[in-house]
Amino acid sequence: MEDQKPFDGPDLSEVHYERANMTGSRFHAVNLDRASFYAVMTRAQFTNSNLSEVSFDDVNLANAKFHNVNLSETVISDANLSNVTITQATLANCEMTDVDLTGMKINGVLVTDLFDAYEKSKLRTSAPSN
Repeated sequence: MEDQKPFDGPDLSEVHYERANMTGSRFHAVNLDRASFYAVMTRAQFTNSNLSEVSFDDVNLANAKFHNVNLSETVISDANLSNVTITQATLANCEMTDVDLTGMKINGVLVTDLFDAYEKSKLRTSAPSN
């Protein structure tokens, strides 16, 4: 039996679809390298997909679900992450600057309380002893 190539179907490279209704369309084993989307993709599903180096700008991902996702070296800026739940995640070497931590909890503890305790601890250790 001859080895099948993953993209041996019709060559539709450089095709431009405008104002097309593609509701319920399915894309399997499709190479969309450098594709551009200005689209409504409500309830779209990406499974076993390589979206590395994808750029999202002015995109609504409210109520999106990410499972078994590699976001290493991802940059998130000017983003609304309110009411986001993160579980079973690695945040090693993660850095956050200029962020609103109101109500944010880590393992059930308010982060603002942690910072308050840290600041009080610094004051106690830097205060001259009697």
